[in-house]
Amino acid sequence: MTPSLRTPLAQILATRTVRPDRSHFEVPDDWLQGRTSFGGLTAALSVQAMRDVAGERWPGDVQLRALQTAFIGPVAAGPVEVLVTTLREGKNVRQVQARVLQGDQTAAVLLGVFGIERDSALSPMTPTPRPVPLQPGDVATPMLGSGVPQFLHHLDFRLADGEVPFSGRPCSRNSYHLRLKDPPQPLDAELLTVLLADMPPTPALSRYPAPTPASSVSWELQLHPLAQAPAAEGWWRVDTEVLAARGGYVNQASRLWTPSGELAALGYQVVAVFG
Repeated sequence: MTPSLRTPLAQILATRTVRPDRSHFEVPDDWLQGRTSFGGLTAALSVQAMRDVAGERWPGDVQLRALQTAFIGPVAAGPVEVLVTTLREGKNVRQVQARVLQGDQTAAVLLGVFGIERDSALSPMTPTPRPVPLQPGDVATPMLGSGVPQFLHHLDFRLADGEVPFSGRPCSRNSYHLRLKDPPQPLDAELLTVLLADMPPTPALSRYPAPTPASSVSWELQLHPLAQAPAAEGWWRVDTEVLAARGGYVNQASRLWTPSGELAALGYQVVAVFG
């Protein structure tokens, strides 16, 4: 795929239409992951729809604090509607539901928790990323053949630690450096965090010697408010660890770090492995 054929996320957002209770998007085929769209894209579009419909009159200090996602069915290329329902608006916290609809089918259901900062006697806790053996300049850009998911052509990613999928090498933890390939365009850090946090494949796939399909079943993302805006072209990093696995399901946790090493999000995921 040549760069001219990629559809930047900013373009998908710019061409959306908004109605009183929903937002309409067109998902291009270059954002697919097999027969469904990349889960991070589905989640990012849903957060945008929550902002469009429920957050139109919110003050500017309302931030996404948590996002719970149930992936129910595939989201094919083409028109997608995200139906938004405000469940509760409290003084500090707002809870919003989004249903991703394609035709008459519900493809995903998401719950967004938005909140403002509170006055607190609790001292800030600032984690730092662990050292990794490989930096972006130490690893060549992976060659993307015809068998890889289409959405990966939008990302520049390099292994930082662990093993790559389908290497036949046991691994329970991996780390990747990553960034968007598309030319820098105005993109909200909140949406970029949601998009990048879902990128890494489960480390469990490294145990397989040949390509084996896997799919996210549910995903909980907890966002950590950023002290500074991330650099537009900087390398983010995501660390993922398998916590348990049995019966074809993998339970894993991840951390996403900004280019400056600031924690952006913590993720918890159930992944089905079909092999």
